[in-house]
Amino acid sequence: MTRLMLGTVGPIEWAAKAAFYGVAAATLFSAWVTVSARNLFRAALGLAGALFGVAVIYLFLEAEFLAVTQLLIYVGAILTLLIFGIMLTARIADPSVPRWNQQVRASLALALGLGLGLCGIFLTTLWRKPVSDSVPMAVLGRSLVSSYLLPFELLSILLLGALVGAMVIARKEEP
Repeated sequence: MTRLMLGTVGPIEWAAKAAFYGVAAATLFSAWVTVSARNLFRAALGLAGALFGVAVIYLFLEAEFLAVTQLLIYVGAILTLLIFGIMLTARIADPSVPRWNQQVRASLALALGLGLGLCGIFLTTLWRKPVSDSVPMAVLGRSLVSSYLLPFELLSILLLGALVGAMVIARKEEP
């Protein structure tokens, strides 16, 4: 019988870690596509991949509520609104619109500094497994459709207003 053990990690744990790092790498690649794509629609598709990857990472971290919230709100609502805005905007593919601006170097320096700072914090933090009294999903679901129903409805009205505003702005005037 072949031995699939790698150090003290069993084959199932090794497969789970490999899947986690694979999803993390795909999420980072999608984020890179988002910021480096020259076509705005492809950048939005890269953003969809990155947001979906974050939802999968939440599932790996056993945060099911955050994963579902990520899928419903960010991937479902915000990204759909963004893609409608892209499709309704006139001159989106006009070659005269500049792809880069004068702030590329400053933004790269800021991103590099922020990344190094976050890596420093990550490496120096003592990580402990949280001890929590978690709320069952059924109780959380009931509270979202009872106590917190009004904020969700107001958010849906806000998103609908933004979509109608994008359509009004993108509408071509008849001569």
